Parts: sequence; C-alpha cells; structure tokens
Amino acid sequence: MDRLTSMAVFVKAADLGSFVAAAAVFGLSAPMVGKHVRFLEQHLGVRLINRTTRRQSLTDFGRVYYERCRVVLAEAEAADALVAEQVSEPRGRLRVTMPALLGRRCIAPILLDFARQYPSLELELSFADRVVDLVEDGFDLAVRTGSLEDRAGTMARRIARHRMIVCASPSYIEMHGRPRGLEDLERHYAIIYSRPGWVLPWLFPRDGQPPVEVTLIGRLRLDDLDAIADAATAGHGLAWLPSWLIRERIQAGALIPLLPDQPGHVFDNYALWTRTPHLPLKVRLAIDALAAGLPKLMT
Repeated sequence: MDRLTSMAVFVKAADLGSFVAAAAVFGLSAPMVGKHVRFLEQHLGVRLINRTTRRQSLTDFGRVYYERCRVVLAEAEAADALVAEQVSEPRGRLRVTMPALLGRRCIAPILLDFARQYPSLELELSFADRVVDLVEDGFDLAVRTGSLEDRAGTMARRIARHRMIVCASPSYIEMHGRPRGLEDLERHYAIIYSRPGWVLPWLFPRDGQPPVEVTLIGRLRLDDLDAIADAATAGHGLAWLPSWLIRERIQAGALIPLLPDQPGHVFDNYALWTRTPHLPLKVRLAIDALAAGLPKLMT
C-alpha cells in the first residue's frame, strides 16, 4: 500500500471516529479502511487505534502519530499546490541573451508580448553579439544565428530561418547599373560587414555543395548591419543583408533586391538552453512563442 494514502485514511478515520464514515469519504469499504490502518501499524510495530465492536479510540502513540500525519499531509498538499501553480502559469525570472540588432528588431517584441501574458514572470533581456556561457553567465535561454559549433551541455531548437539579400538603392543602380551574376559583384562598390581582423564573406548556395564565398574589398567597412542598410539606402554601394532587416525598405522602394536568379543564402536561428531532465515551463513556453512568432518577422 501507499503509505501517504494510508496516512490520509488513518487521519480521516480518527477525525470521524468511524471506519465506516472514513470509507464513505474515500469511496472504500470499511474493511479496506481497516487494512490501511493495519498496514501502518505493522509498518510501525505499534497499535494506533483501540478498536471494539462499539467504539474506537486513538492510543497514546496513535495521538502523537495522528498529529504528525496531519503535518505531513498538509505539506504534501502544499507541495502539490505549488507544482500545480508552477505548471499552470510561468513565473519567476527568465534571462535571455540574443544578438543585439536581431534582438531589438525581432526577438524582444515577441518576448515582451509573452511577458505581458504572464504577470508573474520577470523578464531580463541581454543584447550582445558575443557568445555567452549559459550556466556561467546565468542565462535560461539564448538565441543564436548560424552554425552551432560547441553544444556541450546544451539543447537547441531551430525557431526560424532568414534569407540574405544583395541589394542597392535606386540611385546607385541608376548610376552604376545592376550586377547580372556573381562575377559582376567585384566591379561594384560594396559595403562590407567587418570587425577587427575579420570580414564576413557573402555566401551563395550551390546544389549539393558548400556555398560559394565571395569576399569583396569594399571602400566602406562597418560593424553594424543597421548602419550598412543606411549606407546602402543612401546609395553608397551594394549590401548583403538579412531579409528581416530590409523588408520595409524594399517595400518602400528605398532598396531593390538584386540577382533575382541567384538563390539567397539562408541562416538558421536557434534557441539554446542548458540540458536538463525537466525543462522549466517558462523556458518551454518562451521557446514556443519565439518559434511561432519569429518566422512571421523574418521572411
């Protein structure tokens, strides 16, 4: 028998002063109530209830055990209630790290709406392009773009994809023309994303092969994608930018997509979290919210 259930039956029998009354509460037979009590007595090696054909009463040890059982059962009910509360609604602090620009434009709006749904949730967002250690830096969730090289101790789920687009302003195209293929790119001015000692090559997919890497030598080198979009809009050259960043500029006619016959490279966007036997509800629901909302913002 389950000892906690037997404790509950014993307490109810003591409260009501009758096995029959306790049996009615639990939907058991009176003999089954007696079996629960005897199970406890055999387990403890002492008598808990003095029973006669006309009445029953707690023994001295039974009264002490009865009080402790009430405490144990109350604690068990409180624990169940706490778990039920946690399962029904996410609560507590949720710390998320994400790339700065992508985070501001796409991720933060979704997570802010998510936090609005759950008033008991505390949201802490960090916008940084550096890769952090989830455990060491105390984050519940990270969003990353591109390949995942080091996943030791972490789990990942792809939550969105975005396409890269070669684009330029109408004024640039009017003055310099359009590139017709990849071989034309080097004859154009390009605005390059770079950081000290590193330049991001432009990637173009090929069927069944690694993507073609085109590294252009541009007169303008910037380490901020938003600034590159501004420079391209101002007519300073071609740019290779994510679809989510320039969608509104393209719709407004401020930028024009180029190389229509060349498929754009696609980057995967992932949610990462620390490997754990039980994923907290707040993390699981946040991942689901991102997976539902990001594709709509990144096409």
